[in-house]
Amino acid sequence: MITQFFLYGEPPKPAGDRFAHLELLDDRSRPANWIIRPHSHRDLHHVFLLQAGHGRAEADGRSVDFRAPCIVAVPAGVVHGFHFQEDSAGRVLTFSDPMLRLIASRFSEVEIPFERALWAGACEDAQLDAALDLLELELGWAARGHDFAVEALLSTVLVWVSRVHHHAQQESQAPIGPRAMLVARYRALVEERFREHPTITESAGALGVTPSVLRNACRSMAGVSPAEILKERLNLEAQRLMRYSNLSVSQIALQLGFDDPAYFSRFFTRMSGQCPRQFRIKMCQSEVAP
Repeated sequence: MITQFFLYGEPPKPAGDRFAHLELLDDRSRPANWIIRPHSHRDLHHVFLLQAGHGRAEADGRSVDFRAPCIVAVPAGVVHGFHFQEDSAGRVLTFSDPMLRLIASRFSEVEIPFERALWAGACEDAQLDAALDLLELELGWAARGHDFAVEALLSTVLVWVSRVHHHAQQESQAPIGPRAMLVARYRALVEERFREHPTITESAGALGVTPSVLRNACRSMAGVSPAEILKERLNLEAQRLMRYSNLSVSQIALQLGFDDPAYFSRFFTRMSGQCPRQFRIKMCQSEVAP
């Protein structure tokens, strides 16, 4: 199975609704020789503020290079690993998904950087670092108004993160319109239900639109059909399990809602360009060296 941690190296356990934690990058990376093996966190998000050094993140088979000063954000559930340059410096902020939702209930844009994939963005860190200093101070004690202060300071940090993310995406992103919002809602629905293989009719009904409206929105904004978006998500999860777990192909098929392992193998081969066995061999051979 894909290794899951609470904080890296710690057994999984429930995170409190208002959980927030801040530590030095050095604390866990140096003892691990600056290599953080692939793992995931079920309901915890990360923000890395790298102040010196550089590195590479591996997330769901994709590599992201980064260099200080920068932010690296890791949404909950994303399988990720890191190779940091020796003696890199920075801080790692971890917070629970309920805490993010609480802050997003007042400023929804803070959710956007944590919706899908790991990303990195250049960040002149002085002001963000100052906000983290105050947050670190507040997390170190439990004085009067502690919860409110942590929420306020974390809100400030997440606003900065959303600004960095917006700047990183600004040139490539089109203005958000009704069709883009519908596709975003559909992707969120797929994230919840992809193991159930919902039909386009079922998905459209859940979103309150007709199948044709959903098809047109997906083709216009994403360049693919709703069915292809669902297939891509299933294939992503299949590749995660194939790469990071010891489950057999039949077990993976069942976990992803395929009753017939042979059909799953054909699906995987068509989507990935190689059969499950070939994919696993290639992944084992291409493990990234430090």
